[in-house]
Amino acid sequence: MSSTQHEIALPERPVWPALKRGMASRCPACGKGKLYYAYLKVNDYCPACGEALFHQRADDMPPYVTMVIVGHFVVAGIIAGQDFFPNLPDWPQMVFWPVVALLMSLWLLPGVKGALIAYQWALRMHGFGGETADDPGVAGGAR
Repeated sequence: MSSTQHEIALPERPVWPALKRGMASRCPACGKGKLYYAYLKVNDYCPACGEALFHQRADDMPPYVTMVIVGHFVVAGIIAGQDFFPNLPDWPQMVFWPVVALLMSLWLLPGVKGALIAYQWALRMHGFGGETADDPGVAGGAR
């Protein structure tokens, strides 16, 4: 018998609703429980539905995505500022745009991380699926 005959069909997890819940810093499964217990510190389990969230492996991806988003707005703002106010000295922009970049990054980062965790959950990545402890790919399982 092939291994595909032993696989169990798991219910589909819709990606877009999960992403919306994650971006709102809510549990990707129920949308009610808080995803974080502190700034960027993920709950091990959803306080509302008990979904295991400790499997997440967001790592460095949320800051990279956040920097790309913020960078587009800040660079566009700098260019627009130079075009609309050509006689303005450079120092106001050198003060304003780093502050904007910092505040935007701090504001966006939890939502981006939540969306990434929700994406992993929806696609059953990194232990969010139906793996068992006997599976070779699961931590603590047989190797």
